[in-house]
Amino acid sequence: MIALGIILLIVGFLTGISILWTIGIILAVVGAVFWLLGSMGHAVAGRRHYW
Repeated sequence: MIALGIILLIVGFLTGISILWTIGIILAVVGAVFWLLGSMGHAVAGRRHYW
């Protein structure tokens, strides 16, 4: 999810499409939160680990 967010950020920045930029930021932040929760040992979305 983090990788997809970064790809959308780059594509949105290069093409000037603001909706891709916004979606990219949201996906990167949500992916980072899931990664942080998973690394602390909390179950994320029914999974013990979130990769």
